[in-house]
Amino acid sequence: MFKLPKKLKVVDVAARDGLQSFPRWVDTDVKIRMVDRLSEVGFPVIEVTNFAHPRVIPHLKDAEEVMRGITRRPGIVYRAQAPNARGAERAAAAEAQEILGLITCSEIYNQKNQNMTIERGIDAAIETFEVSRRAGIPFVMAVGMAWWCTYEGDIPPARVLSILGRLREAGIKRYYLADSIGMEDPTRVASLLRAIRGRYADLELGFHVHNIAGNGLANVLAAMDAGIDFVEGAICGIGGGIMTPTSMASVGNLATEDLVHFLNTMGVETGVSTEATLEAATDIARMLDIQSNAFVVSSGTRKSIMDEARSHQRFHPA
Repeated sequence: MFKLPKKLKVVDVAARDGLQSFPRWVDTDVKIRMVDRLSEVGFPVIEVTNFAHPRVIPHLKDAEEVMRGITRRPGIVYRAQAPNARGAERAAAAEAQEILGLITCSEIYNQKNQNMTIERGIDAAIETFEVSRRAGIPFVMAVGMAWWCTYEGDIPPARVLSILGRLREAGIKRYYLADSIGMEDPTRVASLLRAIRGRYADLELGFHVHNIAGNGLANVLAAMDAGIDFVEGAICGIGGGIMTPTSMASVGNLATEDLVHFLNTMGVETGVSTEATLEAATDIARMLDIQSNAFVVSSGTRKSIMDEARSHQRFHPA
C-alpha cells in the first residue's frame, strides 16, 4: 500500500509560471482577474508573479501593478518569485506574503538560464533569502533540474543533497524540487525525496510537477509516498517553459484540475473542491482564449459521467 498523507497543500502557479512563458502578452487586468478567480477557489497558496528584470521576463513586467490590483483573501498566501536580492526587495515592497528563490542543479543550465555557476547561484539564493528574512516574509527555495537535464542527463543525487545542505546551513528550511523537464519517473522521484528526508528531516518539502511525458500524476503519487508537504500545479496546465533549444513539445505544468481531482478522489484532503477548480479552469481558459489540457476537463469526473449516463438511460434496472 502507498503511504498517503491525510491532507496535502495544493499550490497554483499559473499566474507566474504559466504566464511568464505564455506565447503572447496577457493584459494586466486579465492577470488580476485570473488571480482573483483562483482566490475564489480557495487555494492556500497562489503564485502571482515574478520580480525578475523586465528585460529578462517581459511578460511579467507589470509585477507591481498585478500585486497592487489583486483582491487578497484571508487565509490565502500570495507568493512572488524573486530571482535575486533586488527582486526580493521589490517583492517585499509589493507586500508579497511569500518569496520564492531559484536555483537549478544543472551546471550547464544554470549558466544558460541565470548566467552563473551553481556556486554563485547558491550565494545569490542566500542573498535573496536574507532580504526576505529581514523583511519578515516566509521564503521557499525552488530547486530546479533536480532529477534530469536536457544538457547533462541524470543529475547526481549527491549534488542535490549538497546544494540543499549548503542552503540549509544558511537557514533555508522550505523547498520544492522541480521535475523541470517533465521526463521523470516515479522510482527516481521517490528515491531522491526519501534521501532528502533521511538526511534533512527538518526541511519542508514540496514537489513542482511538469507533465511532458505523461508521468505527472504517477510522480505525485511517488512523491506523496516519500513524504512531501505540498504539491504545485498550474490551472489549465499552462506554462512551465524551459530554456532548451530542442524540438520537444511544450514542457507543460501539470494541470491543477487533474491534480485536485486525483487527490480528492483518493481521499487526500486538499481543502478545495474538484467542481470549484473545474469551474475556475473554464473561466480562466475563456479569459486567456485557450483550452485546458487537463484530462478531467475532457473526461469529466465519476459523478459527472454517471449523471450523464443516467440522463440517457432508456430503461430502469429491475
